[in-house]
Amino acid sequence: MSNLRKYKALYLISLPGIIYFIVFKYLPLLGSVMAFQNYNIFKGFTGSPWVGLDQFRRMFTYPEFLRILENTVLIGFYDLIFAFPVPIIFALLLNELRKVVYKRILQTVVYLPHFLSWVIIGGIMIGILSPTTGIVNQVLNAFGLKSIYFLGEDSYIRSILVGTGIWKDSGWGTIVYLAALASVNPELYEAARIDGASRWRQTLSITIPAILPTITIMFLLHIGNFLDFGFERVFVFVNSLNESKGDILDTYIYRVGLIDQQYSYTTAIGLFKSVVGLVLVMIGNTLSKRASGEGLY
Repeated sequence: MSNLRKYKALYLISLPGIIYFIVFKYLPLLGSVMAFQNYNIFKGFTGSPWVGLDQFRRMFTYPEFLRILENTVLIGFYDLIFAFPVPIIFALLLNELRKVVYKRILQTVVYLPHFLSWVIIGGIMIGILSPTTGIVNQVLNAFGLKSIYFLGEDSYIRSILVGTGIWKDSGWGTIVYLAALASVNPELYEAARIDGASRWRQTLSITIPAILPTITIMFLLHIGNFLDFGFERVFVFVNSLNESKGDILDTYIYRVGLIDQQYSYTTAIGLFKSVVGLVLVMIGNTLSKRASGEGLY
């Protein structure tokens, strides 16, 4: 009670955030019960019949679901391999810049795409990749190559999704790593220079080990959202010509759950995604603590 009175200002400041998580994050979890029912919107939770694990059996017997799960896993894997390291590399490059004005201008330029909605980003990319007026195809035509309908072929959609995400969010992702780099003791670099270490050697021996705990935490958070690639990010690019390799669980849930009103089935899919994310975080955290001693908990 004495701590409550002593830190009452901090508790009051944190109260809106606590209420937000309770109302919008924890209370909606009660709706997960629909995954075990044949939910009827008019009968509600209490009147809808219980079906046990039927929705999950149905989920894994649908060929369409298995294809979409494969798309989601592959796109998530590509995003992890190609997109996750980009903010780290960019933060290391920015850290090497010595002209503060140029550094700030460059930071602002790469941060800007983050503040654009996926609808705007999608419109820009569709214009750039247009088979008739897009700058990419104009460059190809200048070299005597035929125009490519990038969004009309399923072989390009995964690269477009991952590449667009890198362009939009990699700059914003550098903020965390730049903050970690700011905490590195400058005396370590001075001692390394005296010992004759090059800038590359300083990066390998001082900079990267210093931000490794931050990298570990961000990696664990990333794999927790492995199957949660983002609805808007995909919806603006997917069409009937490329959905065979671009359709993911989020767009499938929208189409089957909201449009076709199969609430119980899509709730089971959402619950499956959450469980997979939790398991991946727990496994990653365990391996991380054994390897480096750092983890989320």
